Amino acid sequence: MTTPISPRRRTRFTLGVTAGAALAIALPLAASAHVHVTPEDVAANGSTRIDFSFSHGCDGSPTTALVVDVPAEAQGATPVVDGAWTITTEVGDAGIPTRVTYTAVTPVPDSYAASVGMNVIFPASTEGESFAFPVTQQCESGEAPWTQIAEEGQDPHDLEYPAPVILVGAEAAAEHGDHGGDHGGDHADAADTTDAADTEAAAATAPAADPLPIWLSAGALIVAAAALVLTIARRRA
Repeated sequence: MTTPISPRRRTRFTLGVTAGAALAIALPLAASAHVHVTPEDVAANGSTRIDFSFSHGCDGSPTTALVVDVPAEAQGATPVVDGAWTITTEVGDAGIPTRVTYTAVTPVPDSYAASVGMNVIFPASTEGESFAFPVTQQCESGEAPWTQIAEEGQDPHDLEYPAPVILVGAEAAAEHGDHGGDHGGDHADAADTTDAADTEAAAATAPAADPLPIWLSAGALIVAAAALVLTIARRRA
């Protein structure tokens, strides 16, 4: 004989499932609510394009601008022109941009993805060092200061508003063609070699998929399943 489910138990069951589902959705969204930089590794003594991307606003408010602070160690920072943004720069004593402001031609709605880019150069002396690019995300209502930098031994994932960070790797190898003999053939071979090297470098520096959102999603699903099992067990008690 089947025991009827009381309204109280039915309410507990509904609350358990709802809470688990909400947690499963909220945790991955919180993990992705950042301004990311790609690639996260650049070669020293060479020009590399880096892009700052986001897919959220400020508590739902559309994004109107990204203000990127360039670390003092950079020997070059050249904004990449994009029709979706107007660009202004603040230049330091060395003539190198210290701050780049990308203003959206049309505000970017919340939950829409967008990105801005710049070419950067770091000297060979910075090889092996990490540098933060603090970003202030300005919105129609409020702003999000992605400017926090983890202290030594601190997990960046514990920060509420972590700044994008890049690591300067080994110095970029220079490619030179042989100036003797058939110059046309030599230049063509050098160009082919450079293209192949660029392809390999791009593959090597491509950032690995961030496992944090995956683990958070799996954990949230486990919590949701546990809540469901507990609710069913209480119902049968």
